[in-house]
This record gives sequence, C-alpha cells and structure tokens, in this order.
Amino acid sequence: MNTRQAQLERLKREAFDLLVIGGGATGAGIALDAASRGLKVALVERDDFAAGTSSRSTKLIHGGVRYLEQAVKRLDRVQFNLVRDALHERRILLRIAPHLARPLPLVTPLYRVWEAPYYWSGLKLYDLLAGRAGIGWSRFLPRHEALRRFPILRPEGLVGGVLYYDGQFDDARMNLAIVLTALQHGAVAVNHAEVTALLKREGRVRGATVRDRITGEAFEVTAAVVINATGPFADEVRRLDDPDAPPILRVSSGVHLVLDARFSPPDTGLLIPRTEDGRVLFVLPWLGHTLVGTTDEPATPDPHPPVREEEVEYLLRHVNRYFNLEVTRADIKARWSGLRPLVARPQEADTARLARDHVILESPSGLLTITGGKWTTYRKMAEDAVTHAVRRAGLTPQGPCRTAALPLVGAARFDPSGAARLAEAFDLAPDVAAHLHHAYGDQAERVAALAGEGYGARLAPGHPYLEAEVVWAAREELAVRALDVLARRTRLAFLDRNAACEALERVVELLAAELGWDAARRETETRWAQARLERAL
Repeated sequence: MNTRQAQLERLKREAFDLLVIGGGATGAGIALDAASRGLKVALVERDDFAAGTSSRSTKLIHGGVRYLEQAVKRLDRVQFNLVRDALHERRILLRIAPHLARPLPLVTPLYRVWEAPYYWSGLKLYDLLAGRAGIGWSRFLPRHEALRRFPILRPEGLVGGVLYYDGQFDDARMNLAIVLTALQHGAVAVNHAEVTALLKREGRVRGATVRDRITGEAFEVTAAVVINATGPFADEVRRLDDPDAPPILRVSSGVHLVLDARFSPPDTGLLIPRTEDGRVLFVLPWLGHTLVGTTDEPATPDPHPPVREEEVEYLLRHVNRYFNLEVTRADIKARWSGLRPLVARPQEADTARLARDHVILESPSGLLTITGGKWTTYRKMAEDAVTHAVRRAGLTPQGPCRTAALPLVGAARFDPSGAARLAEAFDLAPDVAAHLHHAYGDQAERVAALAGEGYGARLAPGHPYLEAEVVWAAREELAVRALDVLARRTRLAFLDRNAACEALERVVELLAAELGWDAARRETETRWAQARLERAL
C-alpha cells in the first residue's frame, strides 16, 4: 500500500539532499527528476497535490499560439523560445503519459476573408517550430468542413476555418502520476503538510519546519538544498527566508466554465482567435463535457481564488457570438478559477502580455526559487532546477536527467485499444471501462478488481466514477480528504458540482472506513468539503 502515513513517517526520520516545497506540476517534476538521478528528495505540499494552479489549467499541452503571435509582432526571442521549448515538451508528455494525454484537433473559425491567410500562415509557423515533434499539420477548412467539424458554429458569415493540433490531458491526474512515479524512484511526498519556517545553519537554509495539517503536529526536515516551487505563492515562501524580499511575480486569474457535452463535438476543440480585448478563448471537449476558458485578470494569491461574475459573463458573451446554440448560466455545471505565476516585467502592465518563461533565483542564504513557466514545460523547469541545485550544492547524482524517456505510472504497459478488453474482463459498462482505462492506464485492472470486491457502484448517476476509486485513492494515491478524491483523484467536482455534493456523503463514508475516522472526524470532513464545494474549490 502507498499511504500518506507511510510517507509521513519517512519524512520525519530521514535527511535529504533536496526538500521541495510545493506539490504542483513543477514541484512534482523536481521530485521525480531528482529521485530518478539517485538523489534523496522530499516533497511537501500544504494542500493536496495539484490543488492549486496545476489542477485548474485549460487542459491543453501546447506551445502557445498566443505567445507565437506576440513573438512575431514584437520579434521577441523570449516568446519564440517559449513556444519552441513547449512544442518539444508537448511531444515528450504525449509519449511518457499516453493514457492521460492525447493529440486534439482544434478549429479556428474565420468570419472575414483576410483572416484566412493571417491565421493559416501563423499556424503553419507553429507547425514548423514543432519540427519533428509535430503531431499534425495545419490546414485550411472550407466553410462546410468547418461546420462539419464543429456543428454548433454560427454559420452566418462563416468563411471557413483553420485546423491545427495540440495536446490535451487530465492535469490533476498527470500531476499525481508524476508524484507516484517519484515515489517509485525513492522520493518521499506528503500532502497537507505546510512549511511554516525555514531552518538555517550558519546563515544557510538547511531545511524547514513542517506542520501536518491533518494532526497539527510540527517537526523539522533537514536537507542540503531547499527548493521553493510554490507557483503563485513563491513570494510568500521567499519571505520566510527574507521578510524584505521584493516580489518577483504578478499573479493573474483564469476562470473556466464546464458545460454539457452537447456544446462541443467529442473529438474537436475550438479556438476563438480574438476577444474584445485581444485575447484567445478555447472551447474544448473534456471528460465527456465541454470546457470553456479562460479569462486573464490581475489577481492576488489566494488558495481558493473566487470566480468573479464579470468573468463568467465575459466567457458566455464571447461563446455566444460564435455559437448557433445559446449558452446561459443555467447550462454551467461547474466553474473554477486558477492562478498563474507570471514573472514580472516592471515595464509591462497587462498580465496577458507577460512572458511565462521560468526563472531560477538563489537567495543569499541559498534558498532556490523556481517560478513562471507553464504546465507544458514543467519537465524542463524541473530539469533546470535540479541541475542548478546539484551544481550549487555539490551533490553527486548517479547520472544526468532521465525524465524525457521515463514513462509515468500507468504508461509502461498501456494499450490504447484496451478499454473494450477491460469492460469484458470485469463486466464494466463501456463508459466506466473507458474512464478507468485512461485515468489509470496499466493500473486499471487493479482498480477494476476492487470494483468486483463490493465497490462497483457509481459515485453519481451519469458519471463513470466508482466507489472503488475512493478506496484505491486512500490505499495507493495518498488521498486523505474528501476533496482529494472528488476534485483530483476523480474530477467529479470540476465537472459537475451538484453531482459532487450528492456523492460527498458516500465518499466520506468510504474514506472513514479506510482511514479509521471516528464520527466527529467524519462530520468535520463533510462540513469542510461542503463549504468548499459551495464556494470555490
């Protein structure tokens, strides 16, 4: 069994080469990179893995068509490098986690004749930058084919479209897969463990005081190097080292809406190329639903960022300009806001124009901070951070970075056509088998076997999630709270808030049986999760 308690005991008694603060994509990637090089590494996260930015993305593994447009207009080398690196990393992610990621065609609709050469040439440049890492060639779509690809497009005035390809993934489960793969290579990872202070020896950071947010217990963890990988909260951790540290980030918020599947075809996304303020929006099929996003507004760091009504209105207004089927607030099944860490340029005022390339900073006391970047480039960010830490601290890894060719948990024996066999072998409904197959990859049979042991009921009608997944999450995926399961081990809370509320009682009951909760603990957990579901996740 792979439980949080076992990880916690190791964290308390061992010393480490690296202590990573932050369990999002970058922190998890650092833990995996370091552990696979033979270093002793611990990862702590004050909430759950991917509870913040890394579970709230637009679910695209992409180079960034917006950044490419800016790069061309400004002849900006930073933006060009960001797009090129991200396209290379896109290919790697599709290879190391094929169960969680897939190529996705997207249509850019065109309503003016002049737009056709403009967007076609831009997306062809996107293909050329990808080079051998490309996953499909862009092409012009005549009007009838654009409507066939995305039938609910508004036909009046439609000239045609441009088809291009990017990757799509399940961000929270990808984050978890990175963590679990790090554990396979000897890392320690503990969620719901908050760093409250940094330990210093002779003026150098040599560890941290960590508080277990489940029990309240505090203890010290020692390490040769401490890496701050807390995304939008990087400045907060930097101030634990130096209360006067100047901020290095500007934070922006991005709101996403989830609609019913009827608002998108299952195999094609939509790129709305230009909103009223010059940004882009996506309408994407995702886990049997439709995802709309995202906004880009200045924000302040908040573990549970609110969804502002004006941002919801912004998304609905722009979607309705392109659809022949009206979308109303009543169609929204879930909504959430995520924060992005933007490396600040003092001369820039608009967060939509800030580069999201990453930076590594070292404080006078040796605290390393890595921030910026985006989901697609997490692996490269991690490689850069570990390489820097090794060089600065004189660590002795067993070899160079291996993560570009290291399959994540669930990928090694994954068969893309295996869902039908899973359904037949375990007598599963087709939607359940498809979900288990893609969420767990080559581990799906083990989860399906649990379903046959009395945990085969669905958590919510119309959704493929099973009670077996709650048990599996507690035993094998470090879940210790109801929202760990509802929001990130499954994605029910991100897809259908009402269904998640209905499933909450049963999830708490199953977790209580696995984790030994008493009646008071069950009641506390239920109330806390209800409050989160009613407001922001």
